[in-house]
Amino acid sequence: MKLLGVGSRIEHSEFGLGVVTNVTSNHYWVTFIKDGLETIAIDSDFEVIEAVEDEVDTVSFYEVEKSLKTILQKWSDVTEISPIADKWKKGTLIFQPEDKNLSKKEIPIDTFFHKIVMVRDRIRVMEQKINASKTLDDQDKIDLQQYITRIYGSLTTFNILFKVKSDHFVGAKLT
Repeated sequence: MKLLGVGSRIEHSEFGLGVVTNVTSNHYWVTFIKDGLETIAIDSDFEVIEAVEDEVDTVSFYEVEKSLKTILQKWSDVTEISPIADKWKKGTLIFQPEDKNLSKKEIPIDTFFHKIVMVRDRIRVMEQKINASKTLDDQDKIDLQQYITRIYGSLTTFNILFKVKSDHFVGAKLT
């Protein structure tokens, strides 16, 4: 896959016409005529109107950034940046008890979303530590991996909050 450079013009099915203003390992930052600045996945569906090759070596930067992210995720619990779906930005989550004498609780959806992303990232770190373990035998690793897959499956309800599909929780796939 050839990466687009800053200044490339695209047409996105949802956002319309835009210009690439930044490139990261997973996303293009695009300024769209209608919607302003949005992040879109590098592998998302859009038409390239005019490709511009960056003056810097974007592919090398892409690879370095991707490698660095992998190392940081493996050895720390650094949270990966995952954008929230636009329709939920600045929204409110309301918990209303059945008992009308009890007060409801409202929290910003962005705060709730951040907690979900932290849970996902910590499960990923746990998964990596299990797979790298020298003391667990292969069967124990398989058993623990199946539990983790079930955890991801239990969290798929929250996929509606994610802007980018590649950030979704994925449980066991039926074959």
